[in-house]
Amino acid sequence: MGTGINRRQFIQACGILTLGFTAPIALAGHSSDPRLVVLVLRGGMDGLAAVPPYADPAYQSARGKLALGSPGTTDGVIDLDGFFGLNPAFENLARMYRQGEALLLQAIAPPYAKRSHFYAQDVLETGLTDPSGHDSGWLYRALSGLSRGRAPEQYAYSLGAGMPRIVQGDSPVGAWAPDRLPDPDDATLQRLMALYEHDRYLGPKLQAGFNADEMISSMGGKLKGVNNLATVAKAAARFLSRTDGPRVAVMDSGGWDTHARQGTTKGPLANKFRELDNVLARFKEDMGPVWNQTAVLVVTEFGRTVAVNGTFGSDHGVGSAAFLLGGAVNGGRVHSDWPGLAKAKLYEGRDLKPTLDMRALFAGVLHQHMGLDRGFIEEQVFPGYRDQVSGLVRTG
Repeated sequence: MGTGINRRQFIQACGILTLGFTAPIALAGHSSDPRLVVLVLRGGMDGLAAVPPYADPAYQSARGKLALGSPGTTDGVIDLDGFFGLNPAFENLARMYRQGEALLLQAIAPPYAKRSHFYAQDVLETGLTDPSGHDSGWLYRALSGLSRGRAPEQYAYSLGAGMPRIVQGDSPVGAWAPDRLPDPDDATLQRLMALYEHDRYLGPKLQAGFNADEMISSMGGKLKGVNNLATVAKAAARFLSRTDGPRVAVMDSGGWDTHARQGTTKGPLANKFRELDNVLARFKEDMGPVWNQTAVLVVTEFGRTVAVNGTFGSDHGVGSAAFLLGGAVNGGRVHSDWPGLAKAKLYEGRDLKPTLDMRALFAGVLHQHMGLDRGFIEEQVFPGYRDQVSGLVRTG
C-alpha cells in the first residue's frame, strides 16, 4: 500500500477502522437497479400527530389538546383523502404525496405491544416476535438473497454512529460516519500509513476507508461536521446514486420520545417533523434521476397514547404511522384498515390499535421493489410469516 493519500482521506478511514468497512465493487447500473433506504425514528413517533385521522368522529375529543384543526382552519392539517391529513410541518412530504411518490400507512406496528423502547426496537429490527437469542437483523438476512454475489459490506451501508441491529449479522456491512477530527500533519500521516502497510487486517480496511471517502468526496466535497440526520442522508444519497456504490442504506434518528410539551403545529414535535421533512426533500434532490429507482422506508418502534398526558405530551403507545417514499413507489394514498379512536376501539383502552404488522410492509418492499424471492422472504427473512402489503411500487 502506498502513502500517496491526503489528510482528509486518512481521518475518514481512521473513523471507520473499527466498523468492518470494505469498499464496494463496481456494478453496472441499469433502469431496474433498485435502491432501498430504511430510516428508523427511535423513541416512538406519534403517528396520530404525523398523519391525523381528522375526520374520525372521536378524533377531537380523544386527542384533546393534541388534536390538530381541520383542513382550511388556522394551523389545520393538510388534507390527503378527506379522512386522513398530514401535520402542516410536512410540506415537502405532502408534495411527494400529490406527485404519487409517498404512500402513508396508518395503524401499523411491529408484532409487539408492551411499550418498551428497547424490546420494541429489537422486534422491529430483527423482524422476530421473540428477538432474544437472535443476533441478525431482518435486512441483514435479506442481503444474501439481494446482493447477487456481492458481500454484505459491498451491498449495504449503515450511515451514522453505531451499527443498527437491523443490519447486524455474521459479517459486517459497510459503514460511514461524519469526520469530526482535525487532519493530521503529513509526517504523522506517513508514519501511520507505514505502520499499517503490511497489517493483513487493518491495512486493507484502511485502504477501504480511503475508497469510501473518495466516493463521498468525488460527488461534491467532503461531508464533515456533526453526526446529524441531514449529514448522513446526504452521504447516503452520494453512495446510492453511484453506479459502483451500494444499493441499501440504513439510517436512524433519535429524539422522538415526546412525553412532555409535545405541541401540535408548533413545539418540539413539529420541529422534528419539519427537520425530517426537509431532510427527505433534500435526499430526493440529491438522488437525482436515481430517485425513480428508490424506495425509502420511514418507520418507528411504536406510537403514542391517544390521549394527552398531564404534562401536555403523550406516553408510550402501540399503533403508529409509517411512510414509504420514492420515485418507484405507488403513492398518493393512505393505506389503513382504520380501527377508530372511540374508547371501546382502542388497544387496552388507551392506544391506537394496530391493524397492520410492520413485517407485511417490509416483506412487500423486499419482494415488489427489490425483487427478492417470496419463498426466501418467508423462510429466511421473516421465518413463518407470509403476509405482505400489495401494490407498493409502480408497475409501468
